[in-house]
Amino acid sequence: MSSTTTATQTNTITAENVLRLFPEVNTTLIGAGAQTSATDNDLEGYDEEQIRLMDEMCIVLDENDVPIGSASKKVCHLMENIDQGLLHRAFSVFLFDSNNRLLLQQRATEKITFPDMWTNTCCSHPLGIPGETGVGLDASVQGVRRAGQRKLDHELGIKAAQVPLDDFKFLTRIHYKSPSDGKWGEHEIDYILFIKADVDIEPNLNEVQATRYVSQSDLKAMFEDKKLKFTPWFKLICNSMLFEWWDHLDSGLEKYTGETEIRRM
Repeated sequence: MSSTTTATQTNTITAENVLRLFPEVNTTLIGAGAQTSATDNDLEGYDEEQIRLMDEMCIVLDENDVPIGSASKKVCHLMENIDQGLLHRAFSVFLFDSNNRLLLQQRATEKITFPDMWTNTCCSHPLGIPGETGVGLDASVQGVRRAGQRKLDHELGIKAAQVPLDDFKFLTRIHYKSPSDGKWGEHEIDYILFIKADVDIEPNLNEVQATRYVSQSDLKAMFEDKKLKFTPWFKLICNSMLFEWWDHLDSGLEKYTGETEIRRM
């Protein structure tokens, strides 16, 4: 299992210093374009479709989750930038069926970061596109809901009609940093979204190699299986609050939703 580090940064990234530290960051959120990664030496040998996705524009943040620009997925996930404090916005969707089983996915081998690892239903990033950016918690939550709906379709073939925006419940944000390998990693403020829905799944095999519905006991048994690897953010969430939230899925979850403080993990 990949190690997870705390969110302590070498630099405090601000709107004033971000361009000096990271010249590849754009000061605009919407409409900025990355240079194509197709001929990038950092990405040589990786899957063609996954290389293309590295051109998507993530939302660059200060430590208080205020957007200060945008940068390509590649720029945001290089450890050399992460170790200097570059931070971006993300989300993690936890989808439960009517039997309160959690849908897990195993990331495809083709993935550039955290390949082959089991994780929650869907984990990705809101992008610098209309509808997915946001300043202030309410607008930001709505942006990640739209991004979650988009990525559930892209990764798992789950159509928007089965996961209406208003059905996504926002719980909290976690700020964490973790390497994938020596080259790539994550440094995110990650929005946690729950949704309960019975859905039709048609996985995109370039993104997802397997899916599994699990009960709490099933998941705990998976953690005991030394052959299985899990993404660091999923383990963080499981080791902190997931099972308590899960216990209250049908009654009392509202006391855990809408948390305004960022959990530094």
